[in-house]
Amino acid sequence: MADLFAGLEPDTPPPLPLDAPLADRLRPRALADVVGQAHLTGAAGAIGRMVAAGRLSSMILWGPPGTGKTTIARLLADAVGLRFAPISAVFSGVADLKKVFAEARDHARMGKRTLLFVDEIHRFNRAQQDGFLPYVEDGTVTLVGATTENPSFELNAALLSRAQVLILHRLGSEALEQLIARAEAEVGRDVPLDAAARDALIASADGDGRFLLNQVETLFSVALDQPLDPAGLSSFLQRRVAVYDKDREGHYNLISALHKSIRGSDANAALYYLARMLTAGEEPLYLLRRLTRAAVEDVGLADPQALQQCLAAKDAYDFLGSPEGELAIAQACVYLATAPKSNAVYAAQKAAWRSARETGSLMPPANILNAPTRLMRDIGYGKGYEYDHDVEGAFSGANYWPDDLSPQRFYEPSERGFEKRIAERMAWWDERRHAQTPRD
Repeated sequence: MADLFAGLEPDTPPPLPLDAPLADRLRPRALADVVGQAHLTGAAGAIGRMVAAGRLSSMILWGPPGTGKTTIARLLADAVGLRFAPISAVFSGVADLKKVFAEARDHARMGKRTLLFVDEIHRFNRAQQDGFLPYVEDGTVTLVGATTENPSFELNAALLSRAQVLILHRLGSEALEQLIARAEAEVGRDVPLDAAARDALIASADGDGRFLLNQVETLFSVALDQPLDPAGLSSFLQRRVAVYDKDREGHYNLISALHKSIRGSDANAALYYLARMLTAGEEPLYLLRRLTRAAVEDVGLADPQALQQCLAAKDAYDFLGSPEGELAIAQACVYLATAPKSNAVYAAQKAAWRSARETGSLMPPANILNAPTRLMRDIGYGKGYEYDHDVEGAFSGANYWPDDLSPQRFYEPSERGFEKRIAERMAWWDERRHAQTPRD
């Protein structure tokens, strides 16, 4: 029977060679050694409770790169005595999945259950994701998927209904400091950095433990006469590029944060999110479109110049390009954040559109209809129309609403900025309109 499993992956990985990467040598041997995820791995966490019960449910581990998703999956298998079978959605196809499921069934017959770890599970298409369902349902595998993307957008609802989504946090400075200390203990000497450079190294990792350990390993690999300061560290190591995919959740999170910071009149927060997106490679014209949307949605007629500022910034960027033209984008961003706010036009548009859909076939009143033919004049088109410019104050107070629709109030100007003047003007018109003597 032993031949049945010849060539299949063993339950535990082989010993690491002495020259293995530092990140692999420091990989935790127990769940208690995992840093930064105690909310999951601790006794009160979801994973801690499952391990204590000796029974795992299928799960999706969602978190940024370098936060321990693969490590946790392997340790889970060891903790409850499951065979660990890892695959990557980046390099695997249908044939690979069939092989994995067949091997899992063979092991199940021998009494050995399988934990199937699928890295980058969001890379599988919808049909491939559906292929997991029967094997998860019949217990052939306990599925542990890892993803950096929001599962609610990237994974099938049917698959999500059969798995818990557990969120891993980006590693904080305390957790990253623990990793450096472990690396120093493994190598037997301190990282050649002064205190300020050590803090800069931790900040540069952006919560990614694997990236941090790779940087530490690079520092250990060279002989330095004296510890590096922040400037020396910056010139010695590559700068980390922020995790940012233009068509993924990070993109939508940042643009939402930018828009809401503008709406909330926090110019500094708005500049921060604008900088996050621009330095990560976002298309400047996309940001200009979103700023223009904020100008008409959230500033509106409280400051009519807001729209002009955004259009001028677009022209300036077209003329100057990057990076000089990005200053014009920043100026428009600050202008919007510091402008008086009103969504009155935005709310009026939605209300008017709704009314138009509900009453879209009503005829305007006859007095404001053009009458280019005798027939139209004979049936009353244009009869009684008053040309407002010929009336005192250029305001006739005539009715412009369909006969079967009472006058509606869509636009309610705020008392902020320029809209305060608009509100005064509309109130004056309303007063004159209501004072008019009904005409025959």
